[in-house]
Amino acid sequence: MKHRKLWAGLAGTVTAALGVTVWAVHSPSAEPTESKASSVTRQSAPGKETKETKETKETDALLRIGLQRQAQQDSAGAAETYRRVLKLDPGNKDAWYRLGLIEQMNGRTAQARSAYDNALKTDPAFTSALYSEANLVAATEPDRAIGLLKRAVATSPKSSVMQLQLGLLLARYDRDAEAEEAFRRAVAADQQVLSQVPESFRDAVSPAPTSSNAGSTR
Repeated sequence: MKHRKLWAGLAGTVTAALGVTVWAVHSPSAEPTESKASSVTRQSAPGKETKETKETKETDALLRIGLQRQAQQDSAGAAETYRRVLKLDPGNKDAWYRLGLIEQMNGRTAQARSAYDNALKTDPAFTSALYSEANLVAATEPDRAIGLLKRAVATSPKSSVMQLQLGLLLARYDRDAEAEEAFRRAVAADQQVLSQVPESFRDAVSPAPTSSNAGSTR
């Protein structure tokens, strides 16, 4: 539990320090996810630490250091740390994702996209990488961005943030029927986002008043 709180706290600090524009203030995923090697660590017999579990511990420690460096706005040091993680674990999606954020912050679009793609090779349903790459390519490749966001909301259908951003992108390119459905799902997940829905869609996606609310207006 303490380990998870540490990740969440560090990741929240990093979000503020990076300043990367990712459509909304909420990150779909804040803390590194459990790797196959991590599960092996827990299953190993006490006192019998394998090479794999040693590497897992080193990887976890490096990921924490990388997050701390990002929180301190040391993006170069953080990137170097994540590359060390990737030497130990070439498919580590968290390291690829965090490296992508740094590259995106520094304006290296091609490198950021490559990093996100590598994260998605490990986990095609990695919501944070899908969301961030969609943001990265939205202006230049809207169809790809829409496809990435659709994959993200398929994984997290109750994420009002991602449903809203999908709707806004679809509306921008006059795909109104799809946009309306995305806005409707966003509002169903969190009615507070209704104010962010474009006015032309707002009536159509507003939740129907309950019988008690309707009675109170009489």
